[in-house]
Amino acid sequence: MTSYSEVQLDIESVKFGISGIVSKFFESKESAALKDSFISNYYSAIEQHEEEDTNDYLKLRRMITEFKPALSSVLQLGEEFDGLCESVIPLFNVMLDSAKQQILGESSRSKTMGPVIPGSDQSTDIRYYCTVCKQKFDIPQKVKTKLLDSVDNVKIPEHHGKEMKIMIVRLEDTSPLEEDANAVNADIKLDESEFSAAVLMGHFPSLESNVEYLKLLSVGIDVGSSTSHLVFSRITLKREQSFFNPSNRFLPINREIIYEGRIIFTPLSNSNTIDVESVVNFIQEEYKKANIETNMVDTGAVIVTGEAARKQNAAEIVSRISSETGKFVSATAGPNFEALLGAMGSGVFKRSQTTQRTIMNVDVGGGSCKLSIISNGYVYSTAAIRVGGRLLGIDNNFKIWRIDEPSYFLMQELDMDYQLGDIISEKDVRIFAKKYAGVLLEVMREPAKSHLAKKLMLTDDLDFTIPIDEYSFSGGVAEMIYGGTKEYDDIGRYLAQEILNLMNSLNLPVVEPDNKIRATVIGAGAFTLSISGSTCFVDENVNLPVFNVPVIPVNVTYENFSAQKVEEEVNQAFKNFDFEEGKDLVALYFTRPILSSSERLPVFAKALESALPNSVANEKMIILLFGMDIARILATTIRRETSIRNNLICLDELILKAGDWIDIGDPLHKGDAYPVTIKSLVFKG
Repeated sequence: MTSYSEVQLDIESVKFGISGIVSKFFESKESAALKDSFISNYYSAIEQHEEEDTNDYLKLRRMITEFKPALSSVLQLGEEFDGLCESVIPLFNVMLDSAKQQILGESSRSKTMGPVIPGSDQSTDIRYYCTVCKQKFDIPQKVKTKLLDSVDNVKIPEHHGKEMKIMIVRLEDTSPLEEDANAVNADIKLDESEFSAAVLMGHFPSLESNVEYLKLLSVGIDVGSSTSHLVFSRITLKREQSFFNPSNRFLPINREIIYEGRIIFTPLSNSNTIDVESVVNFIQEEYKKANIETNMVDTGAVIVTGEAARKQNAAEIVSRISSETGKFVSATAGPNFEALLGAMGSGVFKRSQTTQRTIMNVDVGGGSCKLSIISNGYVYSTAAIRVGGRLLGIDNNFKIWRIDEPSYFLMQELDMDYQLGDIISEKDVRIFAKKYAGVLLEVMREPAKSHLAKKLMLTDDLDFTIPIDEYSFSGGVAEMIYGGTKEYDDIGRYLAQEILNLMNSLNLPVVEPDNKIRATVIGAGAFTLSISGSTCFVDENVNLPVFNVPVIPVNVTYENFSAQKVEEEVNQAFKNFDFEEGKDLVALYFTRPILSSSERLPVFAKALESALPNSVANEKMIILLFGMDIARILATTIRRETSIRNNLICLDELILKAGDWIDIGDPLHKGDAYPVTIKSLVFKG
């Protein structure tokens, strides 16, 4: 046998081969700059470990493990990314096989059935193995990496009440184990993995050769206090495959903006009314410019934001736009939801995930500021306050043409008395803006304490239990915070200057997001979508899409489960939200696991029937939502064991909460999954 340190490999030929494959790929895409960037990043990552990699085997291993990180720096996840990874794995495996033969002292290579092509790698892999049911399950890549690379103990999940084993398999042999002895414990060194490029790289082409993708066209439409605009995006979803997700749910992996429309001032008929016809005409014109028909749109959202959402015909605006711009488009509004969309569309989510820092994003619009605390890619807290550039409209001569309600409050605080048509001094405008900025900074740093801050808050205060590492600003006013010069006939530029002055005086770190004025509309068009699990059920008599269904959680758990408890908690859920069973359409949401065996399914089904007598008698639609994978088998049981035959919807793998409203769209991917838009539908007068 030969030791690892004595293995001799032609590393330069591997580099040449990798460069050739990558160059050919990027040349076909006419992306020479991306090719050069990849090569530079790849070689740089390898060279950083030259002192550690003292032999050919370690050098080869480094080339394999650094490939995906370098590729991800220039290419987004998706079909092309997977395809390029699969193209280089055979080349790596040739060298790994050579190393293995040298270490084992074998003089001949094992026979193959012919040349290896991308996507048909015959390497090894690891699986979970249940010693009870004799089944193997995929291991999520993050867990797989920990098992292979970490010195720490990794918790192994249970199946049929027993902790599973870790098993090494050859991918050409995926038949169930015949003997438990073939399974090995997690703490045993997995030497076979050292000779699999797929395992070392963390990419498994034979598992993913049938990976399925969905591409959806999404529209985001923002009718705001100052401006209105829209964005069309292409969203790519990939079917997730793992032990933890046996229903193979589609998850979003990429968003591409394909059209950014014009930004116009939101047309008003008068101070309290949005000009509906003008808004609808504008949107129709933008569809034509983008060469997009309404029937091409798969999903999206209409967001009426800030003070615009408080106009008397805001709901009419939403209804008209939704009905005339694509049946999948859902109408949403609400300050907390806007805060979330602003953070998502600005790029702060991605920055937080990348830097692992806590960022407060402040979306400063015309009628309100929406605040979000994002920590390590997680939404920690949201809030909103009525501070914005459009709350006081002034022209070039400082003539007041608009005064919104919050500005009347502020005038009382400042002992000012201005009316529409008056000329306000620039000095008073600056005082006005400084006061607004001060209130905003107050609620950015602590719960509202001053009388004015409490008066202007639209939501509860932020949760300040974690420290903020840095701040970012999005929205129309943010354009001027970061140096933009466009003005909107309001106090926006003065507000931007005062916010920046206060941030500097308090020495608060400010970072610039990717998107500012378009943040909310980008977030609305690309991030409002959730996809149900593929083990779902929708009765053929149900007409989709279904709009504006309130979600009411039901407190039934595995621990408290009984037929009586199901009935009691369903009845209580209706009472908690002031809905009437059999009259109001709601979605009953069961978030925690409630069933552990098939024996409980008929009990649960019959209890639901008893709890919904009016819905059953009147054949009203019954919508059941679950956090766990259970929908299809439960629907089958309900139809078999109860009188509920029609108008049944069962969807699973959804993360929802009290106060959410949902839209359910037409099925995707041959009925395997359904788009669910989760939103907060709030119009306050």
